[in-house]
Amino acid sequence: MNCDRIARWYRYGEYLTLGRALERRRREYLSETDEAKHVLILGDGDGRFTAEFLKWNRTARVDSIDLSKNMLQLASRRIAALPFETQAVRLRHADALTTPFESKYDLIFTHFFLDCLSNAQIQELASRISHAATPDAKWIVSEFQTPNLAAALFVRALYFAFHLLTGSTVQRLPAYSSALTSNGFARIACKTALGGILISEFWKRT
Repeated sequence: MNCDRIARWYRYGEYLTLGRALERRRREYLSETDEAKHVLILGDGDGRFTAEFLKWNRTARVDSIDLSKNMLQLASRRIAALPFETQAVRLRHADALTTPFESKYDLIFTHFFLDCLSNAQIQELASRISHAATPDAKWIVSEFQTPNLAAALFVRALYFAFHLLTGSTVQRLPAYSSALTSNGFARIACKTALGGILISEFWKRT
């Protein structure tokens, strides 16, 4: 999904609909990332999470990949404004589904990214990440869930809005857990918010 058209106001749309809830989900397991050395972040958009991670871990090498050039421009400015060196950060304008992964990553972040993909795409992505991950790699995921009818209607409305704004053809939440499990990762912790609509998960390679 390419968010070029909505890059400038995406953050404000997020705050208008869910306040800071998504940001809290993204930050949930940051305390577990201090020792990471090679980090892959997919679909961070305007760089708010990448900047937040760098405040926790200033020594890791970070590859942040996004399909939106406009989002990456915002991310570049945000990271450049941090009051410390960020030379080990690479912002890559690329499609995460096809671009080569260039490092053995010990930490992967996908925050509200997998919901933009189909089950088949996630299976392929998880396989590629598995081949690019260290034996003890951690994978931190934040996503939407539909534990009840109200949540299902809300998520359906979000998909409809993104279809209009970005042309995305994905219309339902994927079953990503099976893809991570089949590629050697096990979920060891999870936390939910907003009545279960939002979830943060901590996966680790077994």
